[in-house]
Amino acid sequence: MKILLFGLNSVISVHEPENVSFMRYGRHFLSSLIILFSIYFLVSPCLGQLSWQQEVDAVLPDVLQRHREIVAMPNVAANHEDMLRNAAYMEKAFGDLGFSISLLESTSLPVFLAEKEIDPSLKTLLFYFHLDGQPVNPEKWTQDDPFVPVLRKRDGKGGWEDLSWDALNESIDPEWRIFGRAAADDKGPITMMLTALELMASKGKTLPYNMKVILDLQEEAGSHAFMSTIEDYKTNYAADYMIIMDGPAHYTNVPTLTFGCRGIARCDITVYGAKLPQHSGHFGNYAPNPVFRMAHLLASMKNEYGTVVIDGFYDGIELDAETRAVLEAIPDKNIEINNQLVIHTPDKVGETYQESLQFPSLNVRHIETSWKGPGLKTVIPEYCTAHIDVRLVKETDGTEQIEKVKKHIEKEGFLVLDREPTDEERLNYSLIATFHGNGGVNAFRTETDSPLGMKLQTAIGKEYKEDMVLIRTMGGTIPIIPAVNALDIPAVIVPMVNMDNNQHAPNENIRIGNMIDGIHICLAILNMDLD
Repeated sequence: MKILLFGLNSVISVHEPENVSFMRYGRHFLSSLIILFSIYFLVSPCLGQLSWQQEVDAVLPDVLQRHREIVAMPNVAANHEDMLRNAAYMEKAFGDLGFSISLLESTSLPVFLAEKEIDPSLKTLLFYFHLDGQPVNPEKWTQDDPFVPVLRKRDGKGGWEDLSWDALNESIDPEWRIFGRAAADDKGPITMMLTALELMASKGKTLPYNMKVILDLQEEAGSHAFMSTIEDYKTNYAADYMIIMDGPAHYTNVPTLTFGCRGIARCDITVYGAKLPQHSGHFGNYAPNPVFRMAHLLASMKNEYGTVVIDGFYDGIELDAETRAVLEAIPDKNIEINNQLVIHTPDKVGETYQESLQFPSLNVRHIETSWKGPGLKTVIPEYCTAHIDVRLVKETDGTEQIEKVKKHIEKEGFLVLDREPTDEERLNYSLIATFHGNGGVNAFRTETDSPLGMKLQTAIGKEYKEDMVLIRTMGGTIPIIPAVNALDIPAVIVPMVNMDNNQHAPNENIRIGNMIDGIHICLAILNMDLD
């Protein structure tokens, strides 16, 4: 019997105190019932000895020092010189492992491609990482320089206490963390993969397939450089399967596979009142306020349960019994999620958090009127604009979803234009809306029982001897979705860092336990049979 106890780790900020420890399972015969628990305070997250445990333990201090060195290289994409220094470091690291390196020309920074051909008759696995990190505001960090990594442990009061890096030469606690920009997103996974490749080489083990590695130097800036290379270098990127090593694992830190992510489309809607802002005393009760018009229009798009009522918005989405079983196997608990969000009742689009991600969403991300200065003015604004994003799933097309929104506005009685209205139009129509839409980026999804999905589950299962968390679709959108769709390669995301890593925010960090787990996951994948 497998008994897994899951507690909710903070998914909002590492400044929150740890609520629980993660529990694992054990075995013990007690009459006819097996009830032995083992507490997860060890480096190894599973029962018994991992096949590579001794090797990983032996190199761990050096790995963490190397990660410190990699994170210490500033990597904001706007500084091209910094990014080229990062690329040069990786060129040597992968070159020393027998990879051939190419820096593929793009519209901006080059795309780093490392290749190792074992046998032309073998299948090829393409890995994607990104080398750049988000910009930083040092004043918001609890360390002097976000690019000078800091080793920390919990102080017992919900905060963090600095440790000397010499502590790595002693007993390493998997709950310690390394703070620094890109420590998790995405230099953590890159370090894990380099370590796994080096361990393979040290044991004289040969890859069972041909391997390609993309390092995107501008992912945090939108991956425009990488996207510009797709057509010219399609042959260079050609592979049988693709693994994207980015993003956080499930909050339980159980090995996680993510099989897709939602896309995103956008539109802006502007409605009008008088041509110029008016004094609310002189014209209140007479000049229509466009904010109320917008409020009524937006309210017509959703019911009180949060369900979108735009015609056809959920068309084509059916969750069969097999799909529901995949979703129900994910160890989420609505009450814990609600407590973290501090909400009483979630929207009723799905019965659970995971189920809600299988449907497209409609979100108002910003509303604005004419006055944007400091303070308040007693005016009736002349316009109101709502900026909307529509998250997409594989069954929906961005352009079609945006068109459904537009048709709904027309159905509500508005004259819909793609420009500002003329004075004549203002006088002839009581309801006018200016609409600009963008179909954006469509979603991707690889089925959980696809060949790649099953191979990953088998390979990682051999290393961990336990069930994994299988995420059918994650909520966010990654910039390289168009590349995944254009290359037409079955892709799965293998997220390895802790959920509460503060990626894109101050005090980004990585939990050392996730570094250890990630190395084991990489080793499992590097030994995976693709035939």
